[in-house]
Formats: sequence, C-alpha cells, structure tokens
Amino acid sequence: TGLSFLLDDGTRKSHSIAENTAFVSGFFKGLSTRDSYRTLVTSLYYVYNTMETAFDTVEDVSVQTLDDDELRRLASLERDMEYFYGLSWRDSLPSPSLATQAYVARIQQVAQNKPYNLIGHQYSRYLGDLFGGQMMKGMATRSLNLEDGQGVSFYEFDKIDDTKEFITDWYTRLNALDLTDAQKKEIVDEANYVFGLNIAIFEELEGSPFKAM
Repeated sequence: TGLSFLLDDGTRKSHSIAENTAFVSGFFKGLSTRDSYRTLVTSLYYVYNTMETAFDTVEDVSVQTLDDDELRRLASLERDMEYFYGLSWRDSLPSPSLATQAYVARIQQVAQNKPYNLIGHQYSRYLGDLFGGQMMKGMATRSLNLEDGQGVSFYEFDKIDDTKEFITDWYTRLNALDLTDAQKKEIVDEANYVFGLNIAIFEELEGSPFKAM
C-alpha cells in the first residue's frame, strides 16, 4: 500500500472530531490578539528552525527526496519575526514555550534515532501548511488588521504555482520510497504524534478561541 494512502487514511482515522476542533479553535485562539498570534509565529519559528536544520544534517535518502526548497518555511518565518519584533528580533527573542520545547526535543530525538520518521513531520506540517495556508493567511490578515502581506509570509508559498500538481508530484515521490511496512507504520504514528504536538502549542496561547471569528 502506498505511503500517501496510509498517511491520509491513518491520520484521518486517529483524529477524533474533538482533536480537529481543538486544532481549528486553537488557530482562532491564535488570532484573538496580535500578541497571541505573535506567540504562535514565535513557536513556529523554533519548530521550523529545528526541523529544517535536521533536514540539512540527516543523511536519510527518503527525507532528502521529499525535502523541497519550495516547501521550506524558515526564511518566511524570519520575515514574520522581523515584522512583529523589529529588525533586531534575534536579540530579543523570547524563550520557547514548554510545548514548543517538547516539539523541538521530539524533532531532535527522531532525527538522531530514526530519521526516516521525519517524513511524518514533513507530511503533517508542510502539507497542512500548503492546504490551509491561503485560508489561514486571509483569516490572520482580517482578524488582526495586518497590512497586506505583512506578518503572514509563513502562509505564502511563492515558489509553488500549482498546489494540486505539486502535491501530486510529492505524493508520487513519497510512494516510491524504499521503506518497509514497519517503517511506514512508524511514520504514520509519528504524523499523528506531530498533530498532538501542534495542538499543545495552540492550547498554550492566551485568548478566547472564538473572539476572532
């Protein structure tokens, strides 16, 4: 069975309606104030910095096969950090939250012990960003009265002209990877774990989840 099907099916089944609600309401929570959104962007910066550093350092062919420059988010997040914190944002960077620390630690652990499981992180984060990016960008811009295109670079995939075509190609490469059935199962489990790590970041944010609606 192709890994794309296993991931799509395996993550859909294991996420209850409650978890999906937590994810969506958590994002609304992030939009309730400029401060909470800035906190969310900061957490994402730490996560993607760790994740993309791992992609640069692990010598796993499967991970490298799926690591497209078009998907990379760190440069976009750096632009958003500059917007929210100013030009010298690196000098006044807040410490990562507890949930962010747990997420970062998980990425480092996986990269060190079973790097192929980083595919679960690539799938859960990048494809989620790609599918939901335009909607989330619009919601953030409207809710927080952001100047057009400012503070939402994270959700802009400028190098991808056709999202559907890109994902089809990514899935083709995903399905062609030389992985055992046991490894595929581990990757699906990791993708589900990543979902929980993201919800934990949302749950830390201050603010009402429905204020932004």
